[in-house]
Amino acid sequence: MLASGDLVFLWSPVKGDSFLVRLTPGSTQGSHLGQMKHDDIIGMEYGDVANTNKGSPFFVLRPTVGEYTRRIKRQTQVIFPKDSGFIIQHLNFGPGATVVECGTGSGGLATVFAHFVGDSGKVVTYDRREEFSNLAKSNAERWGVGHRIEFKVRDMSEGFDERCADAVFLDVQNPWDFIGVAHEALAWGRRIGVLVPTFNQIERTLVALSCFNFVDVQVLELLMRYYKTDPRRLRPDDTMIAHTGFLIFAAKARPVPSVSESAEDAPLVAAEDA
Repeated sequence: MLASGDLVFLWSPVKGDSFLVRLTPGSTQGSHLGQMKHDDIIGMEYGDVANTNKGSPFFVLRPTVGEYTRRIKRQTQVIFPKDSGFIIQHLNFGPGATVVECGTGSGGLATVFAHFVGDSGKVVTYDRREEFSNLAKSNAERWGVGHRIEFKVRDMSEGFDERCADAVFLDVQNPWDFIGVAHEALAWGRRIGVLVPTFNQIERTLVALSCFNFVDVQVLELLMRYYKTDPRRLRPDDTMIAHTGFLIFAAKARPVPSVSESAEDAPLVAAEDA
């Protein structure tokens, strides 16, 4: 049963209008289809239908973390759900993981990370601007995962405090300058992710990854196109989410032994076999 303080996603079957609402006694949600009283929704269940004062229906749905991060208060560009889900899969972490992020921004990605690491995991996010960190903390708390995130205000030239992290993600203008400190923070065999918007940033990042012996390097971008869902007129939407950034992934690995080192080992192996 929905109560005061619950977050609900209101969706209209008329034109697909939607609202993300925190239920507050005495409040109303306005729309061009009419107004809905929060008091009428409190006591309902997810999946029920609420009507405006004009009789238009809105479905009361459980909000998704993707929908939430699209609508958070922001002072910076946020990472879209099309990218954040892919990032989680390719950094390969889940409940109980420790994830380090550089570039907190408005906290959208930190909130998504915290949603998936669970109460047994931890997200540590760094930003040099305190106002960004404060806004990000507020956004994470609104989704209910603020206690899973440690917010640090610091110039990243000082490096990360963490060691043996399960994943590191860089969303900064000059990620190549922080590949070294990311290497120190990351556990062996685990992955780093980087988001950059331009080709020249990719090039400089690839050079830095090579210098620190990161392997299995991948570069890609994701394009997303929705479709109109009328079965009689099924076709793509008129607009789409195209380029939002390039994603780079790589794994931390130990250097390959040199030829001379391998040659030195060979006689010992032969002697043992004999």
